[in-house]
Amino acid sequence: MKLNELDAVAARAAIAAGQVSSEALVRACLDQIARVEARVQAWTTLDPEYALKQAREADRRQASGKPLGLLHGIPVGVKDIFDTADFPTENGTVLHAGRRPTEDATAVARLRQAGAVIMGKTVTTELAVYSPGKTTNPHDERRTPGGSSSGSAAAVAAQMVPLAIGTQTNGSVIRPASYCGVFGYKPSHGLISRHGVLRQSPSLDHAGVFARTVEDLALIAQALIGHDGKDADVPAGARLDLDPGWATATLPRPRFAFVRTPVWEHTTAATREALASLVDRLGDAVSEVPLPSIFDSAHGWHKTIMESDLANNYGAIYAAGKDRLSRTLREMIERGQTCKAMDYSAAQDGAVRLRQALDALFGGFDAILTPATSSEAPMGLAFTGSPMFCTIWTLCGAPAISLPILRGLEGMPLGAQLVGRKGGDAALLKTAHWLARSRVEHI
Repeated sequence: MKLNELDAVAARAAIAAGQVSSEALVRACLDQIARVEARVQAWTTLDPEYALKQAREADRRQASGKPLGLLHGIPVGVKDIFDTADFPTENGTVLHAGRRPTEDATAVARLRQAGAVIMGKTVTTELAVYSPGKTTNPHDERRTPGGSSSGSAAAVAAQMVPLAIGTQTNGSVIRPASYCGVFGYKPSHGLISRHGVLRQSPSLDHAGVFARTVEDLALIAQALIGHDGKDADVPAGARLDLDPGWATATLPRPRFAFVRTPVWEHTTAATREALASLVDRLGDAVSEVPLPSIFDSAHGWHKTIMESDLANNYGAIYAAGKDRLSRTLREMIERGQTCKAMDYSAAQDGAVRLRQALDALFGGFDAILTPATSSEAPMGLAFTGSPMFCTIWTLCGAPAISLPILRGLEGMPLGAQLVGRKGGDAALLKTAHWLARSRVEHI
């Protein structure tokens, strides 16, 4: 196995044991980037010499006997809406070309504190909404990688880095993870600080992570989760409590609630067939559960909140250069500008009732099982695909994980999405680990 193919947990162990240096690992990742970046185009800013400098510093720290962080010497890609003091942060728009923040976002600062090597900035869609960047799908360059965290998902899928960070306001972690065939994790709302991250919608914005295993998701999440006093939605007690040895322990068979959601009719035959096969193999571990009728309003409430918040938070951008925004984004902002206060308030109240209804559903189940996306990655690069199978869970602030354990009829990856109780991230990661480790066919 080439060094760039190591998952983060294995790489961390090899570095800690002195079997591999951070510099060797980073060089292997840079070599892979050199081989495939012209086709995949996952990066908007990359500085190989700076990456190697960080790796050498990590190796010197280890040689000196100093304590090592959770991500010591591990290369990580950073979505280009997280502020970075040493790289431009351009937010996927020409209106922010050359923008140079003076400090790191909290998430980036925590990556550094954990010893990670910041490889560079990964491509995002325009202002992290729908208009795509340059990235292609590593499995088929004719297809979308998803959005808005397109570059982060593609960089992990193409084995350029073992880990990357992104964000989700609708489906921007789970969808690209599904399309690109990697593990994607959107934690519960209010676990990872969004200080220094492009602000879209405070009640919907989540930071998330991409990796090659569930254990890797947990590793990077542990480094990122926690209170910083700069994001009002992150409580002082925010943390991820995983029992020691959880990844190697024999876990009890979980109970899954298979949920079609109100948008099931939009799934392709391939998606329905793949999910049906998984449900069959899970046998009596899964039960189909209908969602209460209140969930029929979820997509409308999400749209009202998101577009109104975009109008508010992107108002200055719109005023400065609306003619240089995509038509799709411009129209979203303009619809948001016409939103009535009573409609916005009703949508937020509806979201509270949805969270209560969702919480009640978990009484007899460990996780909800549902598609991550309606289909395999669509052909074409002008559209990033639909986030419709992520919308409800984002609105509810619930944790969600896409597991690349399914395939579509065209041979492309297809994610199975697991959703947990808000705040129940540790339990969801354990359940996801059980399902991933079972490899489905052995269930």
